Amino acid sequence: MCGIVGLYIKNPKLQGKLGAMFTPMLIEMTSRGPDSAGVAIYRDQVKKGHLKLTLAADSDDFDWKNIDSGLEKALKCDVKTQTVANHCIMVTDAEEADARQWLKANAPKVRVVSAGKTIEIFKEVGLPAAVADRFSLRSAHGTHAIGHTRMATESAVTTAGSHPFSTGDDVCLVHNGSLSNHNRLRENLKKKGIEFLTQNDTEVAAGYFTDKLRDGASLKEALQAGLKDLDGFYTFCIGTADGFAVVRDPFACKHAVLAETDDWVAMATEYRAIAHLPGADKAKIWEPAPETIYTWGNA
Repeated sequence: MCGIVGLYIKNPKLQGKLGAMFTPMLIEMTSRGPDSAGVAIYRDQVKKGHLKLTLAADSDDFDWKNIDSGLEKALKCDVKTQTVANHCIMVTDAEEADARQWLKANAPKVRVVSAGKTIEIFKEVGLPAAVADRFSLRSAHGTHAIGHTRMATESAVTTAGSHPFSTGDDVCLVHNGSLSNHNRLRENLKKKGIEFLTQNDTEVAAGYFTDKLRDGASLKEALQAGLKDLDGFYTFCIGTADGFAVVRDPFACKHAVLAETDDWVAMATEYRAIAHLPGADKAKIWEPAPETIYTWGNA
């Protein structure tokens, strides 16, 4: 089941309305995924030499100040944080590996949800409308966003198991479908240093693309390799710093639709999630073909 939505703003004048345009898309997919929802938003690029981390805890009253001061003191770095419900956006000039190592040792209950220059990921259990309100999604600005509503048919209903999954700097993945060879792939990827926090098959796909990107493949090359190595049925939407990509398996049995105008590009599991967008009635609309990689921006 599950629902996927993505929106890429082509007209800079509409970037301030990203959340207002995107949130109804996410909520429209509630019937396909009432267990949890998540969104990756691309905005507010940090300056050179800095890193943006999205962190998550289990409760809203988590003491992020101790994380802030502890990391700053231990690594002798600059740290700025912004708390959003039980998530925290951290900007630092520390090295990513050092920051992750310190967090793992000193704040084991904190999850690193994403890392990069522009990406912010927010995800939580509950109905999509409640999740959107929790993270003030309607007022969000940015260049693009991808989201997911989840019906947990193969794993537990947890925040950690919700989509999107981060797959490298400013890259994240949402998935509708099921992989049949994820257990074997998980074990092989663990041997290559890829860490997994859940039993979710989508996290395995995310880890697979992370591995390819680390080996120097472009995103398109990684997706092309995935068409051979990822066995199952799926629609993937992959966010990058500059755009997003969509790809379906050779059978293309999971629903997907694309629409494009001069102002925006939208992707959704069903057209009803796109229909409210301004100019949707005049948009170019089509179903993505099997084994075809579609990209926008510099994805």
